[in-house]
Amino acid sequence: MSEVAFQDCYPDELSHCYGCGKNNTNGHQLKSYWQSNNKNPQGLTIAHYTPEACYTAIPGFVYGGLLASLIDCHGTGSAAAVAFQQANRAMGTLPPLRFVTAALNVSYLAPTPMGVELELIGTFVEVKEKKVVVEITVSANNVICAKGTVIAVKMPDSMLNVKC
Repeated sequence: MSEVAFQDCYPDELSHCYGCGKNNTNGHQLKSYWQSNNKNPQGLTIAHYTPEACYTAIPGFVYGGLLASLIDCHGTGSAAAVAFQQANRAMGTLPPLRFVTAALNVSYLAPTPMGVELELIGTFVEVKEKKVVVEITVSANNVICAKGTVIAVKMPDSMLNVKC
């Protein structure tokens, strides 16, 4: 696993996301990494997150909206990482390569227990210059609780607020 999270390489001006922004102290601050040192488009990405009690659906179980948010942010972070890799650039170099969600599909497979660290694993399905498709699994206690597909597209210039 790399030492610096993908999301920590985003420019400060683009780090306010509720799910993964390092500058959003009220958010989840999800951190995504390459799962191994094998950094290729077929590589896997990983993130861990332990839900707080405020994300309870019913006592003992996690609210599904949190799972969707985590899948979303792990997917876009993974898309940015593979885009930098494809461009043979270090993450965090300018101009930024940021992705936003064009589509998100989540399937809930099993109740997600509260009080357990969740593991998100991302697998690349499609990698193009302006579009990346990532499949994400969310597991708790080695049981897959949710699966999601994120179609991430390169952030339009109209959303960029960074001077390069």
